[in-house]
Amino acid sequence: MPSEGFPTMPHATLSRRRFSLATAAAAASLAAPSFAQSAWPNKPIRIVVPYTPGGFTDQMARLVQAGLQTRLGQPVVIDNKPGANSLIGVDAVAKAAPDGSTFGVVIAAYTANTTLYPKLPYDPRKDLVGVSLMGVSPLLAAVNNDAPFKTARELIDYARKHPGKVSFGSSGNGSAAHLTSELWKSLTQTYMIHIPYRGAVPALTDLMGGQIQLFFDAPTGLINQGKAGKVRLIGVAGDKRLPAVPDVPTFIEQGFAGFTGSTWAGMLAPAGTPREIVKRMSEEVARIIKSDETRAKLDAMGTFPAGSTPEEFDAFIASETTKWGKVIRTAGVKLD
Repeated sequence: MPSEGFPTMPHATLSRRRFSLATAAAAASLAAPSFAQSAWPNKPIRIVVPYTPGGFTDQMARLVQAGLQTRLGQPVVIDNKPGANSLIGVDAVAKAAPDGSTFGVVIAAYTANTTLYPKLPYDPRKDLVGVSLMGVSPLLAAVNNDAPFKTARELIDYARKHPGKVSFGSSGNGSAAHLTSELWKSLTQTYMIHIPYRGAVPALTDLMGGQIQLFFDAPTGLINQGKAGKVRLIGVAGDKRLPAVPDVPTFIEQGFAGFTGSTWAGMLAPAGTPREIVKRMSEEVARIIKSDETRAKLDAMGTFPAGSTPEEFDAFIASETTKWGKVIRTAGVKLD
């Protein structure tokens, strides 16, 4: 007997109705993950910087911090985790929950570490994925004002005539400055002495004081000193000049074909982070990096804006790992 107050329904019609409801429920279930991901972010975002505050990596992370907060509608917190040539901070990113709440910003040392360390606490190929290459800073080369050479060509001529008489500093074994200098030695077939320091500041101090004659470093550390006349800038290790010091030629312009060396900053995410989230973050970072306001700040830092796709950054990481791995093995670079 039909229930009171409800009309009767033919069996075939009832079956079709049940089938339609079941199909709709299944479709809604399949669509649920995409809907949940479209609601990202629903909690604060942490950006791990594996270096101390104030350096190039930290500056690059903070350049996008405010813009991301505005565009994503959630607090974005910078978490500095320095130590072990960035391994501590990168490991924290690799082991974080892949839910879109943790990202990391790394520099060129990230790719060098793959060769420098026989065993890493994370697998860069399996535990981390690229989000976006943010910016590239071709290294600047500076020499002491009293050095017996004033140009890149004069430096090489002097080094060839006086093997071992030229010493160059770096911010530490395995740093971008060190590896770029080793690449320079290899390409020019010269013998120069490496003096590693604990950071760029003491190396720059000794360059100005004449204790070392040559120093490659990120533009942020040398542009102001060069403009002030405290050191002589002799070349840009990139394929184009820097807007901040347009009178300084590239090494390629000076006849040293193929010589490039840079530091760079890029964002990573833990492997397993939903691809939709990685893509969205990549797009937001690119918009901020390419904005007129940010580009002006990057120009002053000697950094060219990038803002790549995740796939482009993954390919870039692979290329840099191969390049610096070869330099490290050829030069026999060992960590202290």
